[in-house]
Amino acid sequence: MQDGKQLGMGIFSFYEEESPIVTEFRRIYSNLKYYNSGVDIKSILITSSSLGEGKSTLASLLATVVSHRHNKKIVLMDCDLRRPNIHRLFGLDQRSGLSELLQGKINLSDCLKKSPLENLKIITSGEKVDNSTELLETSYFKEVLTEVRHCSDLLIADCAPVIPVSDPMIIGPLMDGVILVIKAGFIQKEIVKRATEILNNAQVRLLGVIMNNMKEVLPYYYSYKYYGYEYHSSREKR
Repeated sequence: MQDGKQLGMGIFSFYEEESPIVTEFRRIYSNLKYYNSGVDIKSILITSSSLGEGKSTLASLLATVVSHRHNKKIVLMDCDLRRPNIHRLFGLDQRSGLSELLQGKINLSDCLKKSPLENLKIITSGEKVDNSTELLETSYFKEVLTEVRHCSDLLIADCAPVIPVSDPMIIGPLMDGVILVIKAGFIQKEIVKRATEILNNAQVRLLGVIMNNMKEVLPYYYSYKYYGYEYHSSREKR
C-alpha cells in the first residue's frame, strides 16, 4: 500500500503504518483472533452508545489495518443506513450499496466496491430510505451476511448507535460479536451502562470496548433528546 500521506484521501490521509494507533489496532485484532479459544471470529459489528463517538472511523481503521498488515480479505459494510459515513471516509459513491441490495435492485457483486487495498472491499450504505429497519429485518439480509462471510476472512459492519434505534439489536445476534466504541470525556457513564444492558438483553456477544479520545476526558453533557431525535427517520418521527 502507498503511504497514507501520498494517497491523501479519506481514512488513508492519516493512516501511517508504524504509528501508535496502527499498533493498537493490530493488538485489537490479535486479541479478537484468540477470543474464542483460537477459533476465528468471522464477523464483527461495531457500534456506540450515541452519535459522535467515532465508530465509523474506528471500524474503517480496523478494516484497513487487518487487510493491510495481516493480509486478510476484509469486507467493510456500512449498515448505518440513517447517518452513513463509510463512503465519505473512503471517497466512494454512496449509491449502489446495501439499501439497493436489500431491495433487490442490484446483486452483491455490484455493490462490493474497491479500495486502495487489494484485500479490502467496501459495501456502502446505498441511497437513504425511510424503511431502513425493515430492510435489516428481512431474511434476505441474513443471506447477504452469510454470502459475505463466504467470500471474506472477516466482515466488519458499522452500525447505528444503540440508544437511538434498534438496528444494533437486530444485526448484533447475526454476528460473531459486537464491539462498543466509547468516546472518553464525551459520553455519560449512565448512557454507556444503558447501552451495554440493551446489548446484553439482545443476547449479543459483547467482545469488548474501544476507548476513543483518551486525551479529552473532561465531562460533557449529552442529552437523550439530542441523540434520540437526530437518528429517527421522517417516518419514525411522525
